[in-house]
Amino acid sequence: MLSVVVFLPLAVCTALLLLPSRALSDRACGRVWIATATADLALVIALWASFDSRGGLQYQQRVRWIPSAGVGYHVGVDGLSLPLVALSCLLFLAVAVFSLRERRRVRSYVCLFLFLQTVSLGLFVALDLILFFVFFDLSIVGMFFVIAGWGHGERARAAALKFFLYTFIGSLALLLGFIGLYLAADPHTFDIVDLTRADPLAGRGLYAGLVLLAIGVGLAVKTPTVPFHTWLPPAHTDAPAAGSAILAGVLLKMGTYGFVRIAMPLLPGSWRRYALAIVVVGAVSVVYGALVALAQTDFKRMIAYTSVNHMGYIILAVGAAGTLAGSDAQTRSLAVTGAVTQMVSHGLITGALFLLTGVLYDRGRTYAIDAYSGLAAHTPRFAAVTAVAAFASLGIPGFSGFIAEFQIFTGSLASQTVATAIAVTGILITAALFLRALRGMFLGVPRLPRTIATRGIADLKGSEAMSTVALLAVALVIGVAPRWLLDVIEPAGHTVIGLVAR
Repeated sequence: MLSVVVFLPLAVCTALLLLPSRALSDRACGRVWIATATADLALVIALWASFDSRGGLQYQQRVRWIPSAGVGYHVGVDGLSLPLVALSCLLFLAVAVFSLRERRRVRSYVCLFLFLQTVSLGLFVALDLILFFVFFDLSIVGMFFVIAGWGHGERARAAALKFFLYTFIGSLALLLGFIGLYLAADPHTFDIVDLTRADPLAGRGLYAGLVLLAIGVGLAVKTPTVPFHTWLPPAHTDAPAAGSAILAGVLLKMGTYGFVRIAMPLLPGSWRRYALAIVVVGAVSVVYGALVALAQTDFKRMIAYTSVNHMGYIILAVGAAGTLAGSDAQTRSLAVTGAVTQMVSHGLITGALFLLTGVLYDRGRTYAIDAYSGLAAHTPRFAAVTAVAAFASLGIPGFSGFIAEFQIFTGSLASQTVATAIAVTGILITAALFLRALRGMFLGVPRLPRTIATRGIADLKGSEAMSTVALLAVALVIGVAPRWLLDVIEPAGHTVIGLVAR
């Protein structure tokens, strides 16, 4: 069933491409996409219902692919990957509903997102390094065409090119690291399970450190962390709203997921040795992302920089999990659990925020905060949903962000007290930037001609409300009753910590 979940969107994409151009209307293509995303989500729910959280990797499938090079089609899920598979399916469904309003080259648009869905799911279930790399690179290609083809004007092509070059160069560093692992293994293999069991770089000193550096740089570019983040703001600003939601909600998680799936368990000695450097990168990303977001006058660009901030929390947590001194296994496991929960939370909340920026641009043709004032009086539903998403993003209790950040800070504080204390200031800065944006756009009286006349601006439409409210509702459920999610993640977190400490 797992392979069906992965390749169902690609099969539908292929069928749409093979059909004559007049066989399906644009609206019918959108409905096919929604039906496919719904079916995929239903299959994942069925997988979740029968998943044994104490059973490790499940639903595994192995097929010989390139046996002479030690490459195979090996897939499976555990508590690290299943939540991200479910997040991806839910977010693609929300984007499909939101995209019912799209009118430009709809068939190509739908096929690209179906392709991206298969690529995203494939990466999260991959248990072979080359299979992981193939899906990692294909995600770059798919998002490049989304940004370049449906972005905002001429700038979109430049942003797409910058995104492609940065992330492709990062993927080459990642490949070098994978080859380093392959050469160290005896027998040579790219299988993640076999490499985890063998720990081929134990005691290899500088060689192991260079392999971790290559893998870390490749994943850091995708995450992105400071200083590898500069491709992110233009890519988000000039991408269509649906593209930004998938880029932030799913594609960024490919980097953070790579740290907990590959870097930590396959290079435990090097991870422990350089844990402090990883913690510093995380803390700097938290504070830098928040401060730069505070300085933005563009609402969408501001949200893009908050992604750097939120990804920094994850890097801080996984770095702290590699610090054995000053903490016990339980607190380190809590940090890993918080990191995975933060991946899910950020995907839900920031995905909704980016969809809402699409509503804003559709009404006013600009993301400039100063161009709007008094929107709440004429678009109460849009104002309410945006406010809820903003407060959820800054981590107030009752939403998934609070659960994730509480676990991250609790799990990191014992071993990395100073860095954690510095990172906590990111919450205060995030609160300031969202409150400033909400006050500027939704409160007060329009000051014509400096601001757009808001009286005739339409409120949230049905498809826009359904897609954004659904994502925020799941974030609320996790925030109020997180046990169903944590029960899946925690055993996998314990396993990762056991591998790092060996």
